[in-house]
Amino acid sequence: MPNPMIRRTLRGALAAAALLPALALAAPTASAASPSPSPSASGTPAPATKAGTSFLTAVNLSPGQDANVAASTGDYLYWAFGASEGQTPTIGLTVNLAAGTDRHGPQTWTVEVFDGLRRRQACTAGTQNATGDQNTTTLSLSCTLREVRSWAEPWSGDPLPGTYYVKLAVTDAPQPDLGLAAAVQLHVGAKGNADNAQPEGGELKAPLVPPAGGGASTAKAAAPVEPEDHWYTGWFSGWNSRWYWTIGGGALAALAGVLGYNLTRHPRGHRPAGYGAAVPPQAAAPRPGPYTGSERP
Repeated sequence: MPNPMIRRTLRGALAAAALLPALALAAPTASAASPSPSPSASGTPAPATKAGTSFLTAVNLSPGQDANVAASTGDYLYWAFGASEGQTPTIGLTVNLAAGTDRHGPQTWTVEVFDGLRRRQACTAGTQNATGDQNTTTLSLSCTLREVRSWAEPWSGDPLPGTYYVKLAVTDAPQPDLGLAAAVQLHVGAKGNADNAQPEGGELKAPLVPPAGGGASTAKAAAPVEPEDHWYTGWFSGWNSRWYWTIGGGALAALAGVLGYNLTRHPRGHRPAGYGAAVPPQAAAPRPGPYTGSERP
């Protein structure tokens, strides 16, 4: 007769096996019923917590997205955002400096804005440079750009639709203060829209350098233009075209050398007249010495 403990163990295992199908069916229902995190009431994305250190590593900001970054004094901070025609971008920055007991003098922070071609754009309003003494804890900087145009002449430097870069850096600070902790809050806004754009008789085909990461692009890039084919296009294309031109050039150089040699040498069998004739004897030169006989003067 089996042991009672063994029988209870077997009975519990069979009961657990019987409940497995029910648990498997209930699992999807429970997961579907579990509440998912809902977006914020305002619908704006969460603030960015990072910043790039160059144009290539600039952090892309979506429309309406802010940035709250912990940085070090002396770092170069870069962000990228998109602007479309008719808009007037505005940038606001708040820098929380380190404690005054840790600093050794005043600090000057500067904000600059560049377009997609990395041309520095002028600010029509705002404080681009802010200086705080040793007791200052917060600095405020701002920049209002010109209205983004739909097109412009290449020499004008006017703001065009596309990507814009915000650069924040310390331009003057005591050497011991470099590396101290700082906190930066960035807010990018825009006034106006495409309806406010002035008709100028032109339109930009593609935004200036749209970011690869997305988010900051505000316009669709133009479709790539197919290169035009000519009757000589195939002569200069292909991985082995340079070998054909090298061999052909060598053959032409050898032919030119042979022709030049034949033109400059004397033809065989046609020698100039008198070639090989005997040289006439030369008259004997008088010997030096005293005159004798008839040779006396």
